[in-house]
Amino acid sequence: MNAHRPTASTTATDSSHPVLTWEESGVLRSARWRSENGAAPPRRVEIADDRTKADAAYKLVCEGTALLWRGDFHNARQLLAALARRIDRRPRKPAPADDPARAFHLHRAAQSQRARILGMLLVPLDSEYGVPLHRAPDVRAACALAYGPAGPAPEDGGAADGTDSVVSLRELLGLVGAYEWHRKGVEIPALGGERVHPDYGVFSPQRGEYVDLVAQAPLPEQPPALAFDIGTGTGVLAAVLARRGVPRVIGTDQDPRALACARQNAERLGVADRVEIVAADLFPSGRAPLVVCNPPWVPAKPTSSVEYAVYDPNSRMLRGFLAGLPEHLTPGGEGWLILSDLAEHLGLRTRADLLALFEAAGLTVLDRLDIAPRHPRARDTTDPLHAARAAEVTSLWRLRVAAG
Repeated sequence: MNAHRPTASTTATDSSHPVLTWEESGVLRSARWRSENGAAPPRRVEIADDRTKADAAYKLVCEGTALLWRGDFHNARQLLAALARRIDRRPRKPAPADDPARAFHLHRAAQSQRARILGMLLVPLDSEYGVPLHRAPDVRAACALAYGPAGPAPEDGGAADGTDSVVSLRELLGLVGAYEWHRKGVEIPALGGERVHPDYGVFSPQRGEYVDLVAQAPLPEQPPALAFDIGTGTGVLAAVLARRGVPRVIGTDQDPRALACARQNAERLGVADRVEIVAADLFPSGRAPLVVCNPPWVPAKPTSSVEYAVYDPNSRMLRGFLAGLPEHLTPGGEGWLILSDLAEHLGLRTRADLLALFEAAGLTVLDRLDIAPRHPRARDTTDPLHAARAAEVTSLWRLRVAAG
């Protein structure tokens, strides 16, 4: 580890790639900085390797100094785990049992701080997304899925060892995990056990209860001639509707990754002739007898691209869907809103708030189908949000434009 702590600087090779600059062995070096959650490059960087002790590393990262790893890759993973243990041992301010909203915000703040500290252990990538470290795994396919095809090194070169870019080890491991989900796919019982393959940054349908609701709810017509799937993501709900006999489904999304992912899944599942994927912020043009939406369930600010499928600041997507639904339904058509009540148990939204949104949009409730969560966190008593998760119910609200 260097004896001094040089300050890293940020420039740009182009509008999308900030550059991290650091001093190593007396030489000023630079490489592209990669961060999927948009984090700024660290202001201070030191070199670390197999001789670096966990306690010393922990002190540095807590002070805001990033560690660029030059040792064995497996030892870097062990150091990351050691840093996580030290963070998790720190005393936390107890969450008030009678204020679930404050408990949620304290939990989110703690998780954000934990992610920031663990994100300070960095590893290099070469221009082909290889990791130039001893015993490093082959992560090229995982990086290409997330970052796009590997390209030439930036004009300003990079480090002498071939370092073209730098990424946090925690993010890199996340890319590898996401690639495995993409490669293996997620089994969907509602599709006869066939698999949907989520791309990196696209919400994975691991919580299958909401898919089951769409597979079981009574269709407004037998079947409707057209359906819209708003915020399609992987395209799983569009595929379920097509398999239920809907001859034409239009899925929308504004995320390029989701659009590509949904199209690929439609091809794999053999429904591409019935499912059209289009870029749109919420609704496509026209009207349909069935409009389905599974918006993010929690009205809070996301901190990464993946979290946009879970957190919806000020319920933007929920409000936009409900407000626009009447003008996109054919007469007598239905809007299906799939929504968890977790936000209600966390004190972030009340049932009265939700019903008021229905009323303001001129919508009436025909029916509601409920299902309990099956995911392991609902049974994890060590989770700070266990009480809310254990009480959670996911509902499919069947909505129609109110008469008169």
